[in-house]
Amino acid sequence: MSTLRFKVVEEASSRKAIEVKMPAERPEVYYGKHVFNRQKMFEYLPKKTYDALVRAIDNKEPLSREVADDVAEGMKRWAIDNGARHYTHWFQPLTDGTAEKHDAFVEHDGKGGVVEEFKGKLLVQQEPDASSFPSGGIRNTFEARGYSAWDISSPAFIIDHTLCIPTIFISYTGESLDYKTPLLRSLDAVDKAATAVARYFDPKVQHVNSFLGWEQEYFLVDEALYNARPDLVLTGRTLMGHESAKNQQLEDHYFGSIPSRVAAFMLELELESHKLGIPVKTRHNEVAPNQFELAPIFEETNLANDHNMLLMSVISEVARRHNFRVLLHEKPFAGINGSGKHNNWSLGTDQGSMLFSPGKTAEDNLQFIVFVVNVMAAVYRHNALLKASIASATNSHRLGANEAPPAIISIFTGSQLSNVLAALMEGDTEKLASLSGKEGLKLDLPQIPEIMIDNTDRNRTSPFAFTGNRFEFRAVGSSANCACAMIALNSAVAEQLAEFHRKVEKRLGAGEELVTALLEEVRALLRYANDIHFDGNGYSDEWKEEARRRGLDCETSVPLMFDAYLSPSSVKMFTETGVFTADELLARNEIKWEMYTKKIQIEARVLGDLALNHILPVATRYQSVLVDNVLKLHAIFGEEKGAKVSAPDMDTIESISTHIGAIKEQTACMVDARRKANKIESEREKAIAYHDTVEPCMAKIRYHIDKLELIVDNEMWPLPKYRELLFIR
Repeated sequence: MSTLRFKVVEEASSRKAIEVKMPAERPEVYYGKHVFNRQKMFEYLPKKTYDALVRAIDNKEPLSREVADDVAEGMKRWAIDNGARHYTHWFQPLTDGTAEKHDAFVEHDGKGGVVEEFKGKLLVQQEPDASSFPSGGIRNTFEARGYSAWDISSPAFIIDHTLCIPTIFISYTGESLDYKTPLLRSLDAVDKAATAVARYFDPKVQHVNSFLGWEQEYFLVDEALYNARPDLVLTGRTLMGHESAKNQQLEDHYFGSIPSRVAAFMLELELESHKLGIPVKTRHNEVAPNQFELAPIFEETNLANDHNMLLMSVISEVARRHNFRVLLHEKPFAGINGSGKHNNWSLGTDQGSMLFSPGKTAEDNLQFIVFVVNVMAAVYRHNALLKASIASATNSHRLGANEAPPAIISIFTGSQLSNVLAALMEGDTEKLASLSGKEGLKLDLPQIPEIMIDNTDRNRTSPFAFTGNRFEFRAVGSSANCACAMIALNSAVAEQLAEFHRKVEKRLGAGEELVTALLEEVRALLRYANDIHFDGNGYSDEWKEEARRRGLDCETSVPLMFDAYLSPSSVKMFTETGVFTADELLARNEIKWEMYTKKIQIEARVLGDLALNHILPVATRYQSVLVDNVLKLHAIFGEEKGAKVSAPDMDTIESISTHIGAIKEQTACMVDARRKANKIESEREKAIAYHDTVEPCMAKIRYHIDKLELIVDNEMWPLPKYRELLFIR
């Protein structure tokens, strides 16, 4: 086994960067090459059809079946011209991945042959089997029918000779079985609620759009080393492994020079992403060794989410071509930073106004304050729900560590905005005019130009931070579907804005001036939601105590966090905004609990196998070598001197025995806890049992294995170590 380890380490060390052939054209030429975007629509569709489709997309209107037939014909011609042979409805079931079933563009021609055909009915709707996707009890296993339906707002694209059509996925009885359906509902809800409020400032506003800019963090591991770690292959993280003597403590990896192999991989990833219309822009080394990040330009939230799900698929394929494996798990390695997917979220009108950007006048700033304060109130009211929206078995390893936001939702605003909000709460409106964008800062260095300073600093310890013209939801996990967090956030803000609008209208009906009505409601919200505002260190123990005193949700058990989805306030909010029915909420929670259990169950099984069949045999073998050495020392030097010279080996033998005994004991404890938990019928109670009884055994097993790694002969240790996994050569 040790021979295999050294062989794969040597193979990984010998890798060279793979040359990536750059296109002859500039990005603006090949960008969107594989996307049926408006340029392709204009080229392949009749003018009347093109106008009808664009009008339906822009005005968020339904599309007639007649127009769909014409769109399908044009889309088919474009796809075939670009090498496509199949088509598929591409959707996002409740597995945190994507799904697709491919059909060829062929139908019988009635003469013993086939013709290439694609009608509107096939574009608009299909019937994938819904029985084997998570449904939370909405569908019985024997009831297979489900429907996918075309989302006209997200353009079709081609991957590997297949035309992919973004769709929603619902059950035969109409309940959503995916992430896109409720996401679209939440975007519609926030559009209507925000538009009503935005019209107080600009009557021409017809729609308010939600925008998202995600930042995807990930790890790269050499494929040979990855394949030699069964825990990485089966769970996405290392279930054991002692820290490397050098990891991130020198802080030399962050924004450092990108290794040549990684740069080649990143270049191809950018090329493939741009061809698919994914506007990736930023790339850099992250804090931990082997950790990197990429980020796109902001897009409308639904499209941005589709692009992130597509990116997570593309990045894995490109990585394998460069002999890498991508780890999207939130915490693949203990002792170093994990990975998040910061969701930068904002709202903007169809008139070009960004609602979280301060203006140049007091009136513009009043609009800004109205929307910021409503977001604060929404986050305060539903802080437990927002935490539940980013909670998972994988993200629980990351949140709360000194690298990521704590498992307590709070809002950071920065000193300038904090001062304005404090003044408004006391009735002082003078500071509204003092809000500004970036200001200049001159340094006493003649060769350095004036630096523009933002109106707020950044607080990396805040899970929900205002960062100048947007809010950054930092707590979202790297492997998550962004839609889960965006559904909760947009729904909560929609509910709050609708309530704000009703109260303002009531004041206006009583004869109050608009500005007075707006300011009075803003003051009431500030007094109500002030406890969610925290600009300090979210990592500190003092904040945890303070958050508890303020009444913020401080739950640390993921299965119990999920209860927030079924609280009366959450059910009321989701049902009144039309995002979820009560049955859909209950079903989704059943899935969340079940997925949590299954992920811990798989990890426990893998850990038990590795402990008993990989680690213990090697530890016992090394112990036998030491015992043999002790016996030989006694034979050579006699009992008295032999005991003296063999004392260090005896201490090591005893230490190994202690760790072996503990591993056997805790593995038996873990298996027993798993057996008992598996007999529990309630998915919620089963998940709680796995959290309370199985996971603690796993942590103890790991502790003793990691101690053995420091003791057992390096040449005998069967698995690649952190020092080998974490440094790309």
